[in-house]
Amino acid sequence: MDNYKLSGVDIAAGYESVDIIKHHVAKTMRPGVLGGIGGFGGLFSLADYKHMQEPVLASGTDGVGTKLKIAFVMDKHDTVGIDCVAYSVNDIICTGAEPLYFLDYIACGKVVPQRVGKIVEGVAAGCQMANCALIGGETAEMPGFYPDDEYDLAGTAVGIIDKKDLIDGSKIKHGDVLIGIGSSGLHSNGYSLVRKLLQPSAANVGNYINEFGRTLGEELLAPTKIYVKQILSLMDEVHVKGISNITGGGFLENIPRMLPKGFCARVKPGTWDVLPIFKYLENIGKLDTIEMHGIFNMGVGMVIAVANEEADSTIQTLQSLGETAYIIGDITENSEKDFAYV
Repeated sequence: MDNYKLSGVDIAAGYESVDIIKHHVAKTMRPGVLGGIGGFGGLFSLADYKHMQEPVLASGTDGVGTKLKIAFVMDKHDTVGIDCVAYSVNDIICTGAEPLYFLDYIACGKVVPQRVGKIVEGVAAGCQMANCALIGGETAEMPGFYPDDEYDLAGTAVGIIDKKDLIDGSKIKHGDVLIGIGSSGLHSNGYSLVRKLLQPSAANVGNYINEFGRTLGEELLAPTKIYVKQILSLMDEVHVKGISNITGGGFLENIPRMLPKGFCARVKPGTWDVLPIFKYLENIGKLDTIEMHGIFNMGVGMVIAVANEEADSTIQTLQSLGETAYIIGDITENSEKDFAYV
């Protein structure tokens, strides 16, 4: 043990971290979870889903990316866990699946129990937002691989849906409408470019930016919005035909992913509120507007396809759930291209 500690791995610190995170994990428990933290595998019973004709498991995995560099600079670690959960659960909700459970992975140069506790506090908060249980994870101490004050964070979510209820875009047709749901900011995409343009450091993350109404660091570390509960509620009210999570690749890459072959998503700029951070980056970086749409979410975190006759009720339902929502375009038949601005 002493020799292992001398090599840079502190097993006692790992045990202390587990003790700290237990109460955060407990907050995420839901029916179906079997056992507790500390087992070799997380267990979840599907007994409550026997009513499904053909239950299908949906899974998603992702990390936080270089947004973590902002957390390092600010020494603030209680929100990046929300980002970690958000990217996985927002992906699987695009299939219509209800998230059931989540597992996280933290790799670091040195286990600092209080820091690990803050990270998992954020993960647990994200799980609560998505109503999924945090049933397992791993904290790997890797001295010499990561600096002592840095870490990486990733996770995996698993959800369930009856096959007959899958949202796969197959029912999308000409004339359907695209509904955009507002984002909370940058989410976790484009941070390599953001850091190049804004050069966040201890010297400037505390600077108050009038356009944001908060400091630079607060804006850059704002957690990704989790859309799970809103979309599950929306699915009870309208027929959702397609869902696109606006992640890396922005509008250009992600909206076509929900379309059947032979259809084109036509987006009309100016139909939604572009958040100040995007205008700020565009001006500072002298970036082309189309390029911006190919990198960032531009204020729209999710895009949903519904029939034209259900567009108004979709907007009303989302607004009743506390979301900002906009009609941002439509879908047309087109064998030559799958995306266009109009």
